[in-house]
Amino acid sequence: MGIFEPYRAIGCITTSVPFSVQRLGTETFVTVSVGKAFQIFNCAKLTLVLVGPQLPKKISALASYREYTFAAYGKNIAVFKRAHQVATWSSHNAKVKLLLLFGEHIVSVDVCGNMFLWPFKGVEDNLAPFGHIMLHEKFNPSCIMHPDTYLNKVLIGSEQGSMQLWNISTKKKIFEFNGWNSPISCCVSSPALDVVAIGCSDGRIHVHNIRYDEELVSFTHSTRGSVTALSFCTDGQPLLASGGSSGVISIWNLEKKRLQSVIREAHDSVITSLHFFANEPVLMSSSADNSIKMWIFDTSDGDPRLLRFRSGHSAPPLCIKFYANGRHILSAGQDRAFRLFSVVQDQQSRELSQRHVSKRAKKLKLKEEEIKLKPVIAFDCAEIRERDWCNVITCHMDTARAYVWRLQNFVLGEHILNPCPENPTPVKACAISACGNFAILGTAGGWIERFNLQSGIRRGSYIDISESRSCAHDGEVVGVACDSTNTLMISAGYKGDIKVWDFKERDLKSRWEIGCSVVKIVYHRYNGLLATVADDLTIRLFDVVALRLVRKFEGHTDRITDLCFSEDGKWLLSSSMDGSLRIWDVILARQLDAIHVNIPITALSLSSNMDILATTHVDQNGVYLWVNQAMFSSTSNIDSYASGKEVVSVKLPSISSVERSQDEHSEEPVNASQPKNDLEFPIQDKQIPELVTLSLLPKSQWQNLINLDIIKVRNKPIEPPKKPEKAPFFLPSVPSLSGEILFEPEKLSLKEKDKTEVGKQMKTISDMPQSRFLYFLQSSKETDNYAAFTDYIKGLSPSTLDMELRMFQIIDDDDQQEAEKRSELVSIEWLLDYFIHELSCRNNFEFLQAVIRLFLKIHGETIRQQSCLQEKARKLLDIQCMVWQRVDKLFQSSRCVVAFLSNSQI
Repeated sequence: MGIFEPYRAIGCITTSVPFSVQRLGTETFVTVSVGKAFQIFNCAKLTLVLVGPQLPKKISALASYREYTFAAYGKNIAVFKRAHQVATWSSHNAKVKLLLLFGEHIVSVDVCGNMFLWPFKGVEDNLAPFGHIMLHEKFNPSCIMHPDTYLNKVLIGSEQGSMQLWNISTKKKIFEFNGWNSPISCCVSSPALDVVAIGCSDGRIHVHNIRYDEELVSFTHSTRGSVTALSFCTDGQPLLASGGSSGVISIWNLEKKRLQSVIREAHDSVITSLHFFANEPVLMSSSADNSIKMWIFDTSDGDPRLLRFRSGHSAPPLCIKFYANGRHILSAGQDRAFRLFSVVQDQQSRELSQRHVSKRAKKLKLKEEEIKLKPVIAFDCAEIRERDWCNVITCHMDTARAYVWRLQNFVLGEHILNPCPENPTPVKACAISACGNFAILGTAGGWIERFNLQSGIRRGSYIDISESRSCAHDGEVVGVACDSTNTLMISAGYKGDIKVWDFKERDLKSRWEIGCSVVKIVYHRYNGLLATVADDLTIRLFDVVALRLVRKFEGHTDRITDLCFSEDGKWLLSSSMDGSLRIWDVILARQLDAIHVNIPITALSLSSNMDILATTHVDQNGVYLWVNQAMFSSTSNIDSYASGKEVVSVKLPSISSVERSQDEHSEEPVNASQPKNDLEFPIQDKQIPELVTLSLLPKSQWQNLINLDIIKVRNKPIEPPKKPEKAPFFLPSVPSLSGEILFEPEKLSLKEKDKTEVGKQMKTISDMPQSRFLYFLQSSKETDNYAAFTDYIKGLSPSTLDMELRMFQIIDDDDQQEAEKRSELVSIEWLLDYFIHELSCRNNFEFLQAVIRLFLKIHGETIRQQSCLQEKARKLLDIQCMVWQRVDKLFQSSRCVVAFLSNSQI
């Protein structure tokens, strides 16, 4: 494995597989497929509640029942209980196409016409089907359903247009419907008995009585394409919803036998599923455009409106860039959408508004796609002016204008930037200055112009006067960049000329030729290095200040798609259509790491913390995240992860960030003699060098440990408890001279046998097992792993920890017993060893300091008197001084700055 390890994919909502809806209590959940995994959403707010594990092949069908999920992939069916796979059914010899939940059974149908019946009660033990039905060779199943009140019967539609009714109990065909001279694509049962709706590929919908084989009514879609999904309303309204391959949802009134409303542009692709919620005027739809939408029928005219939705890119993204310190990702795709994805919480992901696209499309009677801006080919952003004005600029395909966006409001800005209106050519490159005030645009005609982002006004153009040109480059501008101080502006032309301009005066300062066509440039503002990609598949690094070539990297065998510098400028990442991702060490001028994926990378971006890498791939709608192993591991040496010149093949990140463990359900025999509280101690990672880690405990917990005596004195009651004024009448009392009531104590007679019983009791107390504190301490000492003991004492309250430490206090100092035989001294020695180990590892620093202070306060005198403990104490003192000197050095620079600013007069 290389430096970057697959983490997870974001922006994937659903695929073309129909969803499955189940109800648990008062909540409704929907299960959708996302390639090789499945996701479960809560329909109340479409929040993601569960992500299934990765399967070997793509899911072809889904079914769900309570906490069980059935996913068909290839020739197999995986059975999941929540997110854990409990069984695999493998009796099909062909690809499984359909799944149907039928009572307490699952019916599966493959493309060859084999229908198997599976029981899912006791699924861990029953891995074989209890029934098998072979359909006719010329009957290719396309859909399956169970008519309500038809016991043990299923209705199967075919691609030939006919439909068959089968009894799965007797395994006999009851009846065959002739069909409607068109392949059947979907069928659904209605709330009325014996009535079903059948959707055909010719765009017609047939409402049919299967008991009498009579057609009640038929509808025809107004748009071309087949009927792909159907659903009946169950809240009392006689409505039938139908979805087609054109992405249009039609609502039919069954009483009036006519079209009631049409949801145009409901989806951008074929609609795969429709479902009316039980006794609710809410319709859910899913599509192959990577979206789920919920529609509610609450308007006065009966038309549905969009209630809530979850969506991602419906076409592969073209450009991505991290934003907001790595918490968000800006993404632009071929679907003309500009999106903001959240790396932390998927619910915060959204599409940036292009200002009332739906209303304008409805008013102009056009499609939303025609109103939207063309696909983004390049963009740049600056976080510094997010709250003041627009801070994102985009260039669009074959568009002579650039658009600005305001991310604070997630909306398109009011200014449109038009470079060179006299000779308009498509904008190809853009950049925002480090101050966030200016935008630089480069066009296909070689024109470069500067704009003010706040007002959208032109602030001058860059013209090469030396060659008597009226523009900056002779040909297309492939890239522009600005330095961190608004001193230099760098531009690159397609013909291989790199030019450095004075940012303010717009004069040409220097230029050089690469010798071949330039495809892309990336500039690092802090080290002044410019990376260029040429059509000879070579990456060249130039020092813009020194105007010379400093590095040259070769290794890609196909077109280089994207480049990215790390935040510190030490790494350069490049991707290519050959499927490789290479990491170059800029300082040592060598290839640091290289991985190969099956699907080529089209765009990449590295977060500012260098902990997460985001990539997009060919024909993939999601954004894939890779985690930097060196940032989350104890090993600081990058070479231990890097593969060097070797290219390692890696799979793409899955939807789920947690992979299944092979030994998750392993059953190991338990040793009866082992105590119940015997725990497996976790193996503690090595500490990162020169760093001190804190315990992350609340400040009050370790601070109260230091001031525990003060707290006890403060909480001590002011007045002593008062004696009762009158004693109960049943207690014997004796008279006294003072007049106070005195109780007569019971006279205890201790006989010899009683003394024997007391002795037995004392012996029993001495033989009691040791406390958990001592148990964890002794076990940690034997295994030389103090992680469990640290977790135990961190969970104790300050008063409990104080009591545990005082249990080792020596009361009888005159005891002449050898130190090795005194249990208190042995326990104190173990604690000293624990403190020495933890201080050496520099773990839980502030908590450990508080515990050591309390320990020395209680046992300091004992350590001073016992020579066997003095050597351990000296070693603890040496390590304490060494660690504190290191921490003190880290604080020294901060103290100097604070002292300087405190004494200075501003």
